[in-house]
Amino acid sequence: MFSLRSDMGIDLGTASVLVYVKNKGIVLQEPSVVAIDKNTDQILAVGEEARQMIGRTPGNIIAIRPLKDGVISDYNITEKMIKHFISKAVGRFLFKPRIIICVPSGVTGVEKRAVIEASMQAGAKKTYLIEEPIAAAIGAGIDITQPDGNMVIDMGGGTTDIAVISLGGIVVSASIKLAGDKMDEAIVKYMRRKHNMLIGERTAEDMKVKIGTAYPREKEITMDIRGRDLVTGLPKTMKVSSDEMLIALEETVTAIAEAVHSVLEQTPPELAADISDKGMIMTGGTSLLYGMDKLIKKRTGIDVLIAEEAISCVAKGTGQSLDSMDLLEKQMSTESKSY
Repeated sequence: MFSLRSDMGIDLGTASVLVYVKNKGIVLQEPSVVAIDKNTDQILAVGEEARQMIGRTPGNIIAIRPLKDGVISDYNITEKMIKHFISKAVGRFLFKPRIIICVPSGVTGVEKRAVIEASMQAGAKKTYLIEEPIAAAIGAGIDITQPDGNMVIDMGGGTTDIAVISLGGIVVSASIKLAGDKMDEAIVKYMRRKHNMLIGERTAEDMKVKIGTAYPREKEITMDIRGRDLVTGLPKTMKVSSDEMLIALEETVTAIAEAVHSVLEQTPPELAADISDKGMIMTGGTSLLYGMDKLIKKRTGIDVLIAEEAISCVAKGTGQSLDSMDLLEKQMSTESKSY
């Protein structure tokens, strides 16, 4: 595959990376995982292939996530990962692409520069940044240019971004490092504390997706879990219920609901009235956790709607911003930079 130039939007998430190519839509969605040989520093696998290796590698191979809590924790690996995904998405290109990357609303100037530099080193001609709540709102089909209040809750792997948007900008926002990854950790801790059982990161994620719950279910469901018994040291299988997941996740989901409440408290009254009429929009993969919308509605008294294709909203919004660069200049969390 060979193209002149393919401008693209990248949702550089803690859990997964989505790439949107102009005029093509979302062309790639893979986990943000890289497998490396420690002895040679050689990258062995990126994306889904690397995710399959988590918890199953020999001593000389490590499967790592180069982004943590929504920001770059390993610059060199992130640069190589972005380069790999750009190449996989568009192949070779004659002219370097312009790239828009979304970042959490609470990132610092240093963290923003790290994202821009990693993108430029990976082959971008220009790199723009857009804040995740803005991208999520655009991807969810909200006209953010109107003088109406819209509230977006974007729940990813590393961060939950909550923002009130009006006239193309963020009026009030909060970015907390509580999202899907912290829920996985809470499940691992619960299984260790309650059942003396050690489970892996992937097993915890499966439990969250299949039986995880933030609000009591009408009907309890169960799942067979395999792990290691910490008393005997031997493999063990046991049945875990959704009611137990409610207990395991309670602290994390309650903290997220409190953060939403806190943003509402800071919202100007006219915009709060708009939000009360229209409801809030939830995006991101973690918004699909059963009962998360019900919990936030109970805490705030305001309707909560889960966006269609919630997982890809941020990537779609980032990509759609390619069609309106002038509007993006106003929305960007930092001045556009090119090197």
